[in-house]
Amino acid sequence: MAVLKIRVLPDPVLRQKARRVNSIDNSIRRLVNDMMDTMHSSSGVGLAAPQIGISLRVVVVEVPEESALVLINPEIIRKEGVRSLTEACLSVPGYQGELERAVKVKVKAQNLQGKEIRIRGEELLAQALEHEIDHLNGTLYIDHIKSPDELQKVDVEGEERYI
Repeated sequence: MAVLKIRVLPDPVLRQKARRVNSIDNSIRRLVNDMMDTMHSSSGVGLAAPQIGISLRVVVVEVPEESALVLINPEIIRKEGVRSLTEACLSVPGYQGELERAVKVKVKAQNLQGKEIRIRGEELLAQALEHEIDHLNGTLYIDHIKSPDELQKVDVEGEERYI
């Protein structure tokens, strides 16, 4: 297990659509372990494989008071409601912005054993799931902000959690 370097804009891997995982083998398990270590060391609540330079559809999420999630080939199959919130990202350090996200989401994915799972998320979990799945499609939270002028510079040391 290792803490890996997080890719930041303008790294082109962040703008690519990630490839599906066809086989969950030891290399994928090792990738997930490294992603968890990297997420924890960076005070993140979620991390997508492209953020560490691996263009595969793999996401890890761990919000407070919830068990860690490992999602292989995740897809959002339902969104409910809309809310405005402030978001930041490990791949866009030093900035945050206000955007709209769903109040609730339902996601279909595979777990590390290859079994299909469905996750229902609300509030922070819904936000993290949308944010990380966006990464798999080459989309960043800043793409959802109405204007680049709405990005706010923040003290990176002052940020507690990144999505």
